[in-house]
Amino acid sequence: MVEIDIEKENKAIAQEYKELLRISYQTLSAEDKKMIRKAFDVAVDAHQDQRRKSGEAYIFHPIAVAKIVASEIGLGATGIAAALLHDVVEDTEVTVEDIEKMFNKKVAQLVEGLTKIAQVQKDLNVSMQAENFRKMLLTLNDDVRVILIKLADRLHNMQTMDSMAEHKQIKIASETLYIYAPLAHRLGLYNIKTKLEDLGLKYTEPQVYNEIVSKIKETKEEQDAYIKDISDVLQQSLDAEGIDYTIKGRPKSIYSIRRKMLAQGVSFDEVYDKFALRIVYKSNPHDEKFIAWKIYSIVTDHYRPSPSRLRDWISSPKSSGYEALHITVMGPKGRWVEIQVRSERMDEIAEKGYAAHYKYKQGATEESGLDVWLNLLKEALENSETNAVDFVEDFKMNLYSKEIFVFTPKGEIKSLPKGATSLDFAFSIHSEIGVKTRGTRVNGRLVPLNTELKSGDQIEVITSQNQKPTINWLDYVTTSRAKNKIRNVLNENTKKIAEEGKELLTRKLKHLKVTLNEQVVNEMVNFFRLKTSLDLFYRVGIGAIDNQQLKDYASQKSNTLMNFFKSKITRKHHTADEDIHKQVLSANYDMLVFGPEHDKLDYKLSTCCNPIPGDEVFGFVTINEGIKVHKKDCPNAISLQSNYAYRIIQAKWIDSSQQEFKAILNITGMDSLGLTNELTKVISNNMHVNIQSISLSGEAGIFNGQVAVIVQNNTILKKLIDNIKKIDGIDKVTRVYKN
Repeated sequence: MVEIDIEKENKAIAQEYKELLRISYQTLSAEDKKMIRKAFDVAVDAHQDQRRKSGEAYIFHPIAVAKIVASEIGLGATGIAAALLHDVVEDTEVTVEDIEKMFNKKVAQLVEGLTKIAQVQKDLNVSMQAENFRKMLLTLNDDVRVILIKLADRLHNMQTMDSMAEHKQIKIASETLYIYAPLAHRLGLYNIKTKLEDLGLKYTEPQVYNEIVSKIKETKEEQDAYIKDISDVLQQSLDAEGIDYTIKGRPKSIYSIRRKMLAQGVSFDEVYDKFALRIVYKSNPHDEKFIAWKIYSIVTDHYRPSPSRLRDWISSPKSSGYEALHITVMGPKGRWVEIQVRSERMDEIAEKGYAAHYKYKQGATEESGLDVWLNLLKEALENSETNAVDFVEDFKMNLYSKEIFVFTPKGEIKSLPKGATSLDFAFSIHSEIGVKTRGTRVNGRLVPLNTELKSGDQIEVITSQNQKPTINWLDYVTTSRAKNKIRNVLNENTKKIAEEGKELLTRKLKHLKVTLNEQVVNEMVNFFRLKTSLDLFYRVGIGAIDNQQLKDYASQKSNTLMNFFKSKITRKHHTADEDIHKQVLSANYDMLVFGPEHDKLDYKLSTCCNPIPGDEVFGFVTINEGIKVHKKDCPNAISLQSNYAYRIIQAKWIDSSQQEFKAILNITGMDSLGLTNELTKVISNNMHVNIQSISLSGEAGIFNGQVAVIVQNNTILKKLIDNIKKIDGIDKVTRVYKN
C-alpha cells in the first residue's frame, strides 16, 4: 500500500487554495474571501477521510472544480463557495439546512441543486437517462449557476478519469458529448466546450484521438512556421496603422478535426483549416467596430478572402453573446486559413461567456447578469409534456444549431436556429402571433408556412383571429418554443371538442334510452377500445363515433349476459369529469402514412424487426414486395439507409382521429345577393372545418363554385354538405374525387 505523506499533502492543499484566490476572475472583497475560506474549511473537514480512486485526497476535486468556476467560467464568491461545497451534502453528514445556517440561502440553493443532479441514478436505460437530463435542465429554473458549476465538475471528472473502469469511462464520455458539451456551447463557454469534446473523443474513440494527437505533434513545427509567415506579413501593416494588438495561432480542436474528417470523408492531411490565427486588439468601446474593419482591410490587402466564408458576428452577435469577425483567406502554399478578429472585450466574452457580459455592463451585478442567460435557456424548458427523449433531442437541437439572422418588416434583426421556418419566426415574435398565423410573406412573396428561412430574409406574418394550429403544424416547425406552444393549443382544443362531445353524447344516448354516467362511460371506453373518457368524448365531438356505432353499443348493452362479462373486465376509471381534464389523448396508432404528404400506401411489416404501431419507422421500397416497413433501430437500418438511401421513404404511425383530409365540393345554384357571403359563413361556422381554397363565379343568374375544405372525417363532411344544401338558392352540392 502506498504510504501517504500527510504533511506534504496538507501543504499541497494550502497551495491549491492560495492559487484559487489568485486566479479568481472577479475582484473579491474581504467579505468574499472570508466566505470562500469558510467554505474551504467546511469542505476540508467534511471530506477529510475520503480519497479518490487515484488515491489522492478527495478535497483536491472540489478545489479543482472551484478553480475552473473561478477562472474559466468567471463566477463570483457565491459560485466559488458552492463549488467547494458541491459534494458535501451528498457524501457527508452535512445537510442543506446546515449550509444555509453557516453561509446564506443562495449558497444553500446552489448546493441543493447540485445534489439533486448528483442523486439521479447513473446506469439507466435511454428514456430514464433522458428523464434525468430533463430534471437536470429543469434546475436552470432555480439558478443557471447550478449548471455552470456542474459543467466545471464534469470537466474535472473528465480530466481525471484514467483510473476508472473502461465501461464507465465510455459511459461518462458519451454522456458528456451528448449533453454537457452542447450546453457549454450554448452558454458561450467555448474553452470548456472544446475541452469536453476533446476528452469525450479521447475515451469514446481512443485510437482516433491518439492518431490525431500524434499527427498534430508531428506537424506542429511546420504549422508554427506557417503561422509565423502570415504573422510577420500582417505585423508590419498593423504596426504602421498604430493598432495595439496581439497575434496568436490557435490549432483547431481534435474533436473538430475529427468531425471535419468524417463530414467530408477526408484524411487528417486533407483537412486544410487545421489552425487559425487570432488577432486580439485593444480598443475603447467607441472605436471597436471601426478597428475590426480596419484590420479586415489590412488582412485582405495581403491575402485573398473567400467572400462566402466571411462571418460578421460584430454587427449581429450570436445569441450566446459571441462577437468576432471571422475571415477565411487564401494563405501561402494555397491553403485556406481562418483569421479571427476580436477586441479584448470580445475575447473575454468568448472565453468566459455570461460572466464577462455583466462585467462590461455598467452597474450590473452578477445576479442581474444571470437573468439574461436564464431567459435564453428557459424556453426549451417551458413545457414538459413531451416524452423525455424527444425533450432532450429538441433541447440539444436548439442548443447546438447554427444561427441565421432574419429581419422583421420594420427592419429589426432576429436570430433563429438554422433550419427554422417562417412559422418558427412567427412564434419567435410572440406565441400568440404564432398561434394566429394564417400566412407568411418572405421578401414580399407569399410562401408556405414550412418555408425554410435563410440569413437576410425579411418576413411578414399575416394573422387571423379565426386561425387555429392543426396537428400538421408540428411538422412545419423546428424550434422547441413553437412545438411546445402548438402542442399546448392542440391539447386545449382537444379538451374543448371533448366537452362539446360529452354534451352531444348525453343527448344521443338519451334518445337510445341510456343515461350517461360513470359506469356507461367505462363500458363505452372498453367497447370502442379506447384508453380514457377524453378519447371517447373527443371522438364523439369530431364525429368519428357515429350514430350507428352508438346504436350498436346500446343494443349490446341490453344483452345482460354480455353485460355481465363486460363488467368483469371493466377497468376502474376516475369520474368522467375528472378525466376530461387529463392531459392525455390516447395514441391510438391505427394508421401508417408515408412521405411528407402523409400518403396512404400498401405496405408489409418486415420480419427482421417486427414493428408495432407507435414505433419509430421508415419505409423501404423493395424490388418485388412493395414497401417493407422497418423500425428505425432495426439491425438492418443503418446498412439500408446508407446503401439504398434513394429507396427510403418516410413513414409514421398516426391516430386517424387526429388526421385531417382534403375534400373538394362543387356547388351550383341561383345567384342571389349575399349568397357568397352566406356560403362562407356556413362553412366557417361548421365546427372543425377549415377552408383551403374557394373559387366562385356567377353568370346570367347561375352560381358556380368550387370549395376545397380540410375536415377530420366523412361524418363532418356529410354534416357540412347538409348545411350548405339548406342555404336559400343552392341547388346541388357534389363531392369531386379527382383534383
